[in-house]
Amino acid sequence: MSVAEPRRIVLFRHAKADWPQVTDHERPLAERGRLDAAEAGRRLADTGVPLDLALCSTSTRTRETWKLAVHEFPQRPKTSYEERIYDASPGELIALLNETPDDTGNAVLIGHNPGVQSLAEILVGAVEGDAGQRLARRGFPTAAFAVLTFEGSWKSLEPGTATLVDFWAPSE
Repeated sequence: MSVAEPRRIVLFRHAKADWPQVTDHERPLAERGRLDAAEAGRRLADTGVPLDLALCSTSTRTRETWKLAVHEFPQRPKTSYEERIYDASPGELIALLNETPDDTGNAVLIGHNPGVQSLAEILVGAVEGDAGQRLARRGFPTAAFAVLTFEGSWKSLEPGTATLVDFWAPSE
């Protein structure tokens, strides 16, 4: 892929988790989370964004979210389970995305709040349509995703360089 072609990054928060007596990292999805993850996968597939790479936190709830969502895609992207996403700051997430090979056109990052929402807020320098209003109104609830575009190499992704083009969240 040429660095002149716009790239897309999808920021995807894990679906609703349960609260059993396990560590936070090992919390599984709740029943509602399983339903919302599959619906988010259908909605993300409907955007038509062809994903080349998935960067997924190693937590149980993010892995379960991704497994249910990706099942809805016509083609599965290469998936990398990345410990650095769990409990990461927006700066740490940008550093991780900057490592993405330039032959990767579009990627999805499956992670946690507050990191995912903060990352979206920091990266977005422009907004198309009503996506910004929907994000501002809804916050970044579980199973929500934001689609951002940017130009240049992955190394050039930094605060304010992306455009928010879509936002979806399940109905509460």
